[in-house]
Amino acid sequence: MRKKLKRSSNKMIAGVCAGIAEYLGLDVTLVRVAYVLLSIFSAGFPGLIVYVILMFVMPDYYEVM
Repeated sequence: MRKKLKRSSNKMIAGVCAGIAEYLGLDVTLVRVAYVLLSIFSAGFPGLIVYVILMFVMPDYYEVM
């Protein structure tokens, strides 16, 4: 069975980081901390823009089931 990249039901805001963590088989906390650090240390906070785009592009957990 193929894995699908989708937003997770384990969400803080929209489930994007948790969905990426589930897809990659990583701990959700590690992905969230990495996302925050990457967003803070990159110029102009493009991480926020990427998060909003992924929020609309990634299918919701309930849509895939």
